[in-house]
Amino acid sequence: MALLLLNGLMVLALWRTVLVLGENGTDLPESTQRIGSGLMQCGEYSNQAMPNGKCRLTATLPQLEEHRCPDMFRCTDEVSYWLHENEERKQQMLDLKETISELQEELRNHRHRIKVLELQSEEKNGLNSSLEHRFHVLEQHYAEANTLLHIHGSLIYDMQSQIRNLSVLVEKVRRNPGCMINIVRTSPLISDQEALHPEVQHVRNCPIDCASLYYNGVRRPGIFTVVPSLGQMPVEVYCDMDTDGGGWTVIQRRQDGSVNFNRNWKEYKDGFGDLHTEFWLGNDHIHDLTSQGDYTLRIDLEDWNGKHKHALYESFSVDGEDSHYRLHVNGFSGTVEDSFGWYHNKQGFSTPDTGNICAEISHGGWWYHQCFFANLNGVYYKGGRYSAKGKNLLGPDGIVWYTWKDSDYYSLKKVSMMIRPRTFRPRLSP
Repeated sequence: MALLLLNGLMVLALWRTVLVLGENGTDLPESTQRIGSGLMQCGEYSNQAMPNGKCRLTATLPQLEEHRCPDMFRCTDEVSYWLHENEERKQQMLDLKETISELQEELRNHRHRIKVLELQSEEKNGLNSSLEHRFHVLEQHYAEANTLLHIHGSLIYDMQSQIRNLSVLVEKVRRNPGCMINIVRTSPLISDQEALHPEVQHVRNCPIDCASLYYNGVRRPGIFTVVPSLGQMPVEVYCDMDTDGGGWTVIQRRQDGSVNFNRNWKEYKDGFGDLHTEFWLGNDHIHDLTSQGDYTLRIDLEDWNGKHKHALYESFSVDGEDSHYRLHVNGFSGTVEDSFGWYHNKQGFSTPDTGNICAEISHGGWWYHQCFFANLNGVYYKGGRYSAKGKNLLGPDGIVWYTWKDSDYYSLKKVSMMIRPRTFRPRLSP
């Protein structure tokens, strides 16, 4: 294509050469040729090289009709062909330029798209990095939420326990007629001496023992809630309203061997068993009750032949835990000989886990003193009689009141310990 274009340009240059005459009449070499194509004869032309490097062309063309000079560019089919070819080449070049422009524009568009794709790729990489960071943050939040969930679960469990305890407490208060609060504080209008007097305890919102319940009109035995004035915490107790006029707060009972009394220090401190059958009220509660006034202790005994006896102690109290619940008991009277007060007074309380050998041998908690003449928290032996040899024991460990049979190896069938204010006086029901 380039060769054809070059030939066309050479022909055009040939026909566009200016026809000039020689300067200063100088004759230069000439050449004459005849132009023709096929049977058509156009005429003649001559050429002459000029000193300035130009060519002089002289053409003689035949006239056409109407005495008009012919167009020398239409003289031959060859010239017409090359002119036509030249026009086509021009158009092709224009088309090619337009195509090149379009390609350049498309190239620019492609470059722009590539740049956009690169930016999108960078954004996606940044987004992936951001998503990965957010994922790690969410993992941390999940771990924190999981921890909080466990904490909330524990709190909910604690709250449920507190609600259950509160429900039990409400039930205790409901059982206690006239008592609408669970903590009692001494009124500033009542002197300390008056506040401790059992006769005025009934003016408080809550009873401090079964005697104050009795003064509030309760005459039936059963389980009630009292709030000792010093302890200030409610405690359920069994009230005996029948024995010797009533008003007794029962602190211990044995009757069928349904409860094991071989317990540790904490259990004897807090209390255990069933208030309907066998139980130990708890050394803390016994201390709180007996520290709010002067109390009398009554111990009822029954053997396996149905025989009943009792021991009465005019004064009874128990110190706090820091003094090992030391026993204070005196002023004995009753229908049985004393096996408790004279030997166990001033003794501290011991349990098998405290290292006291007597408590270990006797398998129970008590105010031991080398070791006992009375032990109402011993092992329950049905039938009454037992022997150390037959049970492979280190010593006696039954429910013993020595003077009942003058023996440590006779276990009583039923025993109970109860207290009430020393100044208590039964009243006739209205």
